[in-house]
Amino acid sequence: MSDLIKLSLKATRDGLKNKDFSAVEITDSYLSEIEKSNSKLNAYISVEAEQARVMAKASDVKLAKGQGGALEGVPLGIKDLFSTKGTHTQAGSHILDGFKPEYESSITTNLWNDGAVMLGKLNMDEFAMGSSNETSYYGAVVNPWRAKGSNKDLVPGGSSGGSAAAVSAWLCAGATATDTGGSIRQPAAFTGTVGIKPTYGRCSRWGVVAFASSLDQAGPITRTVEDSALMLNSMAGFDKKDSTSVDISVPDFATAVERGVKGLTIGIPKEYRMEGMPQEIETLWQQGMAWLKDEGAIIKDISLPNTKYALPAYYIVAPAEASSNLARYDGVKYGLRVAGGSIDEMYENTRAKGFGAEVQRRVLIGTYVLSAGYYDAYYVKAQKVRTLIKRDFEQVFADGIDAILTPATPSAAFGVNDQEMKEDPVKMYLNDIFTVTVNMAGLPAIAVPAGKDGSGLPLALQIIGKPFDEETLFAAGRVIERSANIDFTPKKWW
Repeated sequence: MSDLIKLSLKATRDGLKNKDFSAVEITDSYLSEIEKSNSKLNAYISVEAEQARVMAKASDVKLAKGQGGALEGVPLGIKDLFSTKGTHTQAGSHILDGFKPEYESSITTNLWNDGAVMLGKLNMDEFAMGSSNETSYYGAVVNPWRAKGSNKDLVPGGSSGGSAAAVSAWLCAGATATDTGGSIRQPAAFTGTVGIKPTYGRCSRWGVVAFASSLDQAGPITRTVEDSALMLNSMAGFDKKDSTSVDISVPDFATAVERGVKGLTIGIPKEYRMEGMPQEIETLWQQGMAWLKDEGAIIKDISLPNTKYALPAYYIVAPAEASSNLARYDGVKYGLRVAGGSIDEMYENTRAKGFGAEVQRRVLIGTYVLSAGYYDAYYVKAQKVRTLIKRDFEQVFADGIDAILTPATPSAAFGVNDQEMKEDPVKMYLNDIFTVTVNMAGLPAIAVPAGKDGSGLPLALQIIGKPFDEETLFAAGRVIERSANIDFTPKKWW
């Protein structure tokens, strides 16, 4: 394995600027590693080697002149949810079979404008619906981590499992991801990487395949907190093509990373102490509080009383929005088309063959809760609960809390094809128990690897922030990262 691919995103960027190596060299190093490793991990759906080398050569020309953007020559992986002009974009689904858009998403446009290089499209749960990256039409992604003494394949989390696995296994310097109910933070927690879900409206959704439009938000998955700050700087920004994009300036997130937490008040919500929560999660949470306190933060118990309603409300709102968004996939203009005796039959056949079981389940739930007899009983009520959840956070922040510390997930990574999860979808949905409140309230949150369980698998803590205060998350996240001081490099078996 080339030493170049072991560099952090920042070290890669700085090395390119200093001409320690070329963009073509590091791109080739990543492409070589992908070729050797991807058959075992299944992190990439498509590898765009030719395009990557063209982009890298263009970066080298700029770098030779002392020019270039903030990520000039840095090789990235792109989640299959982001539209990339002329290349594979299928949201991990069969129904978008062969779709290659004629346009570029706003976020990838921002990254290319800053000089980043695209290595390929990363695997994901179909239409971002899943917590294990097992619902993809292209097969499950395998976590680079394994429990001590075991050769059992583990899930990398979802829906951004390909992004998290690729970053963890050194198959890209950083990756784009999206988070609707925890799809950045949970995979980051399962793979020992850093994932931030920015405030809703911080990053443009234009050109990102929609799951639940009022919840979806893009962000990066990287190896370090500083790398996340650098990548988010390039991804974020106002976009007039997205009506939910907020016209607010993007600060230099990287300057906040080392600012520390002295004088900050960190809230600890009692409602996140769930029944049956493993002791090692509680122990890690206590350790996180101690680290922040040692660095000068004030730790304060708080209450977010409507937390218990977040998961059921989320699993009404998200499927309802999904059923509306996915109605556009009918086999008429693009993607898969399965013939039928009438246009209605063609719609039915296309959707039956094109959508996987989990997507069909959520579309059915969503259509049901939006139907005439149930709209008020379910959807309207869930939106009212959402307002209460948001108000809980607003009151806590108004009372002087600067950020909130919680666990990121209720456990470490579980096995691929876990029978319990397969037989009871609700068990799978419970993986999002600590993360969905953030999406319901539109807040920013970061997952930072902070420890390991008894089997040597990564565990993470989550920090939740005020709207558009990602800077505090980077500062607090860096304190946890530095205090933990653990090497989150998986032992290579692939």
